[in-house]
Amino acid sequence: MPVMTEPKLISGNANRPLASAIARRMSMHRGMNVGLCDARVERFNDQEIFVEVFENVRGEDMYIIQPTSNPANDNLMELLIMTDALKRSSAARITAVIPYFGYARQDRRAKARTPISAKLVANLLTEAGVDRVLTMDLHAAQIQGFFDIPVDNLYAAPVFALDVQHHFKGRMDDLMVVSPDVGGVARARELAQRIGAPLSIVDKRREKAGEVAEMTVIGDVAGKACIIVDDICDTAGTLVKAAQVLTDSGATEVHAYITHGVLSGPAVERVSKSVMKSLVITDSIQPTDAIKSAPNIRIVPTAPMFTQAILNIWNGTSVSSLFETDTLLPIYEGLYSTG
Repeated sequence: MPVMTEPKLISGNANRPLASAIARRMSMHRGMNVGLCDARVERFNDQEIFVEVFENVRGEDMYIIQPTSNPANDNLMELLIMTDALKRSSAARITAVIPYFGYARQDRRAKARTPISAKLVANLLTEAGVDRVLTMDLHAAQIQGFFDIPVDNLYAAPVFALDVQHHFKGRMDDLMVVSPDVGGVARARELAQRIGAPLSIVDKRREKAGEVAEMTVIGDVAGKACIIVDDICDTAGTLVKAAQVLTDSGATEVHAYITHGVLSGPAVERVSKSVMKSLVITDSIQPTDAIKSAPNIRIVPTAPMFTQAILNIWNGTSVSSLFETDTLLPIYEGLYSTG
């Protein structure tokens, strides 16, 4: 591949604050002003999406920053149409930076006559002209195999570990990491190993989709400060119930670390009124005003990690190095103490 010029960022409407934060961080790294590519992503009166890029992108290394969060269909179409615009404008390489990968929960045929929507989205992105995907905490790791192009899947666990060590300094021996279901054990174990805490599981049984009939705690959480770890929090029903079950089982306090704060419908109200002392999410999805004003919800920035990942992809160095604490500490310097 020929030597690339400076990486060029462009953003849709899904999460402009995150895109701007990445551009600011990149300006610090590059020692020059890095702004978002001048473009407009608008709607016709019938809600068709129109994209126009006002800068020359011929031969450029382009990075489209666009999570496919609510409204998922609109944001996905924006991403596809922006990709087509850049491809037809002779961009050298197009990387889709998708902090939250929508449709990831439909990753297999759990029942007859159902789609595998995650595979369909992978096909759409590839056919549109995306050369590479950069995302974070895919709901199912096998989704990487749905693509025939490189996929870099970042993890929030290393940043969450820094956050836990900072906010629970002096209390680390009292912590217990909890997986809210059996399927999330690997994710919870990752954080538990990083902070040196034991692991517990909340076993849930569903009578039908969306409704949890019974929860049982596997492990002794009595006298422990529990940290629930998961990748997605949607309506928060399961999370709030799990927190209550842990409290009833003797936990002194309950916190939650969730990568993608979908937080739809009554979620924010449920969290605010729950026994959880704190819910920590990332800004992979643009937080609403209700989320920002919630007394027990805190947001961890992902711009430092995504900025470094983009730079590593651009200059051909390791992206997996960002999984190491020694690499992340300097990136998040100023947010978390190193002492």
